[in-house]
Amino acid sequence: MFSPQGPSLRELAVQALSSVEHGYDLLAPKFDQTPFRTPDRVLDAVAEALAPLGPFGDGLDVCCGTGAGLRVLEPLCRTVTGVDFSAGMMAAARNAGRAPGGSGGADVRWVQADVRAMPFTAAFDLALSFGAFGHFLPAERPGLFAGVLRSLRPGGLFAFPVGAPPPVTSPWHWALAGFDAGMRVRNLLWRPPFVMYYRTFPLAAVRDDLRRAGFLVGSVPLEEFGRRADGSPRCRLVLARRPDSPAADAR
Repeated sequence: MFSPQGPSLRELAVQALSSVEHGYDLLAPKFDQTPFRTPDRVLDAVAEALAPLGPFGDGLDVCCGTGAGLRVLEPLCRTVTGVDFSAGMMAAARNAGRAPGGSGGADVRWVQADVRAMPFTAAFDLALSFGAFGHFLPAERPGLFAGVLRSLRPGGLFAFPVGAPPPVTSPWHWALAGFDAGMRVRNLLWRPPFVMYYRTFPLAAVRDDLRRAGFLVGSVPLEEFGRRADGSPRCRLVLARRPDSPAADAR
């Protein structure tokens, strides 16, 4: 499916009936041959937007998967750490080595851990995440964001792209709504649950959760993806900064 090297329909069905962790362990060897891997176009747009804000010392890829985020982090950072809870995805990341296009020569390490219990404290200057937030229920976001905040040094930056939801007239609106509805039914009828939803990460709610976690929150449009009919960007890069001091958060 997707390509001759990608997973078969049967393999995807087995993955979907597994837990999130085990499902990605199974999918990991073929993950980069699926559309689920963040496209290079998105990675390059994020890298271009972040370049004027760097360089950074130590970078963190949150839910790193097979390591596509290194394409962004390596040129910007001295060291890069990828964290993910799937042993299979971590193995694929290690086997793949550095992402194509990486030119920064950063030291890279991989840490297997659940990001809902982030094992770092004030260790990074930049944290990124790509395409992983659908695996977290809205009630889990505050704890996730608090863990990222704790992992950053004062003044550190947490960045991730967020696409605008497709309009109700778009076939994509109904496709994503149908997928989420099917996933909810699956999780009602089958255990263990597989959490993956496309419509549970609205920008306004995410900004609120980031602010409550202690971040100073802004965003920039990723103009490479154009604008909607109302003039709003099709994709934004959220920039959430840990304040330099607790008092800064009150501003």
